[in-house]
Amino acid sequence: MSLPPILRDRLRLPVVAAPMFLISNPDLVIAQCKAGVVGSFPALNARPKEELERWLTRIESELATHDREHVDQPAAPFAVNQIVHRSNQRLDDDLSLCVRHRVPIVITSLGARREVNDAVHAYGGITLHDVIDNAFARKAIEKGADGLIAVAAGAGGHAGVQSPFALIQEIRQWFDGPLLLSGAIARGASIIAAQAMGADLTYIGSPFIATHEANAAPAYKRMVVESSAQDIVYSDFFTGVHGNYLRPSIAASGLDPDHLPQAQARKIDFTKLENAPKAWKDVWGCGQGIGAVDRVLSTADLVHRLSEEYLAGLQEVQNELQAWRQKLSV
Repeated sequence: MSLPPILRDRLRLPVVAAPMFLISNPDLVIAQCKAGVVGSFPALNARPKEELERWLTRIESELATHDREHVDQPAAPFAVNQIVHRSNQRLDDDLSLCVRHRVPIVITSLGARREVNDAVHAYGGITLHDVIDNAFARKAIEKGADGLIAVAAGAGGHAGVQSPFALIQEIRQWFDGPLLLSGAIARGASIIAAQAMGADLTYIGSPFIATHEANAAPAYKRMVVESSAQDIVYSDFFTGVHGNYLRPSIAASGLDPDHLPQAQARKIDFTKLENAPKAWKDVWGCGQGIGAVDRVLSTADLVHRLSEEYLAGLQEVQNELQAWRQKLSV
């Protein structure tokens, strides 16, 4: 398994920060990149659409300044997430801006389109596509994606339901390119586990909600800190697509988290219901890994904590492996 130089040489930790709708902004992205992990944001977070150019210019400028001042420890690259489904009316304009700014990494979601991959490849960028099963993974590579993000059970937002073990091992049977794993990863030991099962990098979102730089309401950040895996509800009621949401935010919207209708089965368009709370804005998305989040930190401190845990875990694993080698050699 080999990584392209942009994902191999400029990261201080094998982590790509997931683009979070409404949450990821230039402050967060810049802090993530300076800390040594790939920072990312959805293009649709820049509103109105004219704001996207300003976001890209600011991110590029501040990271370039950082690199000049820290020659021995340059920032990690950044990524822009594009929703490539035909319903995204901004895609053509947003993609043109990414091409003009030569965005290093483009993360694609909700469908795979060859013309999008070709546009990014034309200037030397790479594309990563998020998938929830092996069939979607094959389609993404057939359409020209460079790498895959396996979104397993427990991930925040529109997550899959498959075990990470099942998802990674099926993809690795035929794909030896860049592979990331998403789903309840919030500790350094989890990063090691993801690599052990075959992923090159991890894809972490929810812990970054509880950072000072994240564009989340203070109550949202507190709820992440105070909640755990049992407080995550998996439902398709809010958008028509299954996703993971914080139970207290559902209750605060006047709904019963334990008795939500199934939108697909009952053909409910939640967005057209009178006085319906808005997904992501009122009903907050989150993954199952937040039991490891015990305080609101700066992004730099969060990445530092993950790095320390990762290094300590590697040493422990090395010691355990050595012990098992000795037993097996007897």
